[in-house]
Amino acid sequence: MRPSRRPMSEINVTPFVDVVLVLLIIFMLTAPFLQGGIGVKLPKAAAQGVDLREEIVITVTAEGDIFLNESAVTWTDFDRSLRQALPGGRGRVFLKADEGVAYGRVVDVISKIKALGIQDLGLVTQPEKERER
Repeated sequence: MRPSRRPMSEINVTPFVDVVLVLLIIFMLTAPFLQGGIGVKLPKAAAQGVDLREEIVITVTAEGDIFLNESAVTWTDFDRSLRQALPGGRGRVFLKADEGVAYGRVVDVISKIKALGIQDLGLVTQPEKERER
C-alpha cells in the first residue's frame, strides 16, 4: 500500500517577512543620511518648513564658502554656475546662510542673484521649535 501524501497548499511567509524587516531596518538607517547636506547654523525665525529637495539651494557657510546644491562654487564662478542651473533665470532659489556670516556677504550673494534676473528668492531659516532642542 502506498502512503497518501497530499500536496502542501500553504505558503511559507517567514522568509518574506524576514526580507521585509531587513529592508525596513536598512531604510530606517539610511534615511537620515539622504537628507544630509552642508552643515550651517541657520538663524531662527517663526516660519514653516519648505521641502528643498526639488529646488536650487545656495548655501553660505560660516567660513564664507559658497555651495550651489551641495557642490562648492568659487565666488568668480558663482554667476556662471547659477545661470547653468537656472536657464532663462526662471525658477525658485533658496538661500541658506549661516548665522555667523557677515551681513555684507549675504547682501553680496543676494545682489548677484538679483542681477541674474532671478525674482523668486527665499531665505531659509531654522524653525524656532527645532532650534530649542
